[in-house]
Amino acid sequence: MSYPRSAQPPMSALVRGFLGRCPRCGKGRMFRAFLKANDQCDVCGEELFHHRADDFPAYVVIFIVGYLLVPAVLYVEIHFAPPYWMDVALWLPMTLILTIGLRQPTKGAIVVLQWNMGMHGFERSKRAWELAHSDAAPTHVDQGPRSVRCIGDSKASGSVAQPLTL
Repeated sequence: MSYPRSAQPPMSALVRGFLGRCPRCGKGRMFRAFLKANDQCDVCGEELFHHRADDFPAYVVIFIVGYLLVPAVLYVEIHFAPPYWMDVALWLPMTLILTIGLRQPTKGAIVVLQWNMGMHGFERSKRAWELAHSDAAPTHVDQGPRSVRCIGDSKASGSVAQPLTL
């Protein structure tokens, strides 16, 4: 089933990002290096350089790894009380593997989330995609300046004041 961009199920979009695929078509690769996003999708041409993921993926990874490892560490420490060398041998590699392994999928999911919400530079692309895939006439999308009607500026004869352009 094909959904319009704004009505796509959020989980399918996040899964595409988690797998490192293009948010629009789901076929092109999002990353050209470990954490460096492509400027555009090779398949559909969607521009991806607009994203502003910054440090947010790292914070999300820290939260996930902590959520997974802290209960495990507490359980092992309380029930088995292993020596310190075993703690280091067990938890340090597990922390590194989870942290490095989740960085790229988390960044991909955040970039797709920004794309799906039309954040930063993705807003223009979102409008163009919605216009291209809408069944109705594009009368609901206003490309020009907004007009506000001034209440109280009309005279008793029923004439309307000139609109205020924002």
